[in-house]
Amino acid sequence: MRVIAGKYRSRTLRSLNGQELRPTSDRLRETLFSILGPTMGGATFVDLYAGTGAVGIEALSRGARLAIFAEQHAPAAALIRRNLASLEIGAQAEVLDMNVLRAIKRLEGRNVHAKYIFLDPPYAADIDYVKTLGALGDSPLVAPDGLVIVEHSGKRKLPPRIENLELARVVEQGDAALSFYRLALAA
Repeated sequence: MRVIAGKYRSRTLRSLNGQELRPTSDRLRETLFSILGPTMGGATFVDLYAGTGAVGIEALSRGARLAIFAEQHAPAAALIRRNLASLEIGAQAEVLDMNVLRAIKRLEGRNVHAKYIFLDPPYAADIDYVKTLGALGDSPLVAPDGLVIVEHSGKRKLPPRIENLELARVVEQGDAALSFYRLALAA
């Protein structure tokens, strides 16, 4: 696994052995950041269910000001820190070793507003998609012009609206899909 483009282009990232993590593929990350384009500059990027940290690190490589990683699996959180250290990324990144819903509350309490929030729960964890999108749909963590991006199985259809989030776009690639949510416009 490697960083696709930007400051850390072609640098290798480590993963855990076995099936404990399912990192976002290089190809899907490339698709994601091609869609986001040049808007990454200066943005705050939150990577929920961060795994190896590859998505948030890619955001930093492409100009994000700050990436916050939430990962409750201790070996994965340690792996993210190792990947960040290998790239000499310091103050631009923060790792929260906690469950995603707690991390959202902590960031809300610190008045963080993220332009991009990426979440990639385990594909089989149906309840995690609903709970996390529901929490974000009512959260000031999502900046007014922000996007919530969900990686999921292409077989899974996410709701067109959940709380204050509306589905704006779905991009399928192989067995995976990316769903993009925006804050709903006031009626």
